[in-house]
Amino acid sequence: MMIDTGSTGLLFDALRADALTSPDQLRELYEQPNPNALRKQIDHLTDQTRALIGCSSLVFIGSADAEGRADVTPRGGPAGFVSVLDERTLVIPDATGNKRLDTMHNVLQTGRVGLLFLIPGRPTTLRVNGRACVSARPELLAQLTPVGKPPVSALVVQADEVYPHCPKSLMRAHAWQPDEWVPADAQPASAEVTLAQLNLPGLTIEQIEEIERESLRLRYE
Repeated sequence: MMIDTGSTGLLFDALRADALTSPDQLRELYEQPNPNALRKQIDHLTDQTRALIGCSSLVFIGSADAEGRADVTPRGGPAGFVSVLDERTLVIPDATGNKRLDTMHNVLQTGRVGLLFLIPGRPTTLRVNGRACVSARPELLAQLTPVGKPPVSALVVQADEVYPHCPKSLMRAHAWQPDEWVPADAQPASAEVTLAQLNLPGLTIEQIEEIERESLRLRYE
């Protein structure tokens, strides 16, 4: 059945018109969670979750600005590049990127982040939500694992919620099973996506590919 979006074609507004508006409406659609799914959320890192962070080379950082505009960005480095200072405090060193500083701007405005740690090849994920700040304290930066160049700042997070996820999502996605991956030629190339996004007259895919190769070659600078 086609959704009638009217003459303006605003699909989101059409779907929002009868969307759920209360937690009670949402809960009517689902059974109550298993008590252990609630119980295993705690406000500090155990020895086991500290060890998981020490094995993680990839973390996704969720943040939002003061107006609620959300953002999720990946951060990667050698396993254990996120330092755990104590049972509630962890630090993510800055690394060379696009220099937009979206996450840091959001943290300056709201002081909160959500983290999702991944371990490549393993189905385990760990969610850590809490307060955050941006620090450039020299003695702190000196003890961090640099991702390429020494960091000029770091994201400091105080854990309020620590929650180990079950592995279902990564198993359903076949995330670490190469034989289940989409063929490379079935997806748009990175340069094609960038070219369409930039929409600059005269810019070619070949130029974008060269820029990408140079960027990756200098990924630590």
